[in-house]
Amino acid sequence: MTPQPLPPNHWEFGRTHWPDDDFVGIGADLEPGTLVAAYAAGMFPMPVEPEGPIGWWSPVQRGVLQLDRLRVTRSLRKSAKYFTVTVDTDFHAVVEACADPSREGAWIDGQIAAAYSRLHDLGWAHSVEVRGTDGALVGGLYGVAVGGLFAGESMFHRERDASKVALLSLVELLSDEYAAQRLVDVQWLTPHLASLGAEAWPRDTYLDTLRRVVDTPLPPPWR
Repeated sequence: MTPQPLPPNHWEFGRTHWPDDDFVGIGADLEPGTLVAAYAAGMFPMPVEPEGPIGWWSPVQRGVLQLDRLRVTRSLRKSAKYFTVTVDTDFHAVVEACADPSREGAWIDGQIAAAYSRLHDLGWAHSVEVRGTDGALVGGLYGVAVGGLFAGESMFHRERDASKVALLSLVELLSDEYAAQRLVDVQWLTPHLASLGAEAWPRDTYLDTLRRVVDTPLPPPWR
């Protein structure tokens, strides 16, 4: 779905005075224009506390995945054959699963879920759904697409390899003639993401690359 135009953003997301810390600001709002402008400037939101003020983050060491760096093992290819993958067919269910409060480190509250649902309705936020043999949702991910940037927000799995299959499917969707100019932002590098080929970039490297990436056309399904 072609993203709908957004109203002008009235918040400034400059980086002149960013501290040497992952946490770079607090306040603003979660309006669609604010969120897209923040991602294009290298920031993303997380509540400081549930339903509380919004904090803005730009990790000093940014987790990123270049499409050609994704590590796909033989066992993952085999697992993928047992799942059915769709895109943007059940965004709200994916967000709900990612927001499950029983998950370790759960941070997605009602205001975040509502904000990204609105972004999805406008064509800016997207989901990848992974279903088992019985059709049940067993894994997935969601994030925001701005030009050649896919800013991954969260992923989940209820069956082994289901979240990995979601990531594999996302990379395949993004791998068109502009693949070399695209980037998947994974926010912070974890051992799990590193095992899949993600790496940590210094903030300045990420921000310098971001300028080029956001000017890249969206992949065909989202234009």
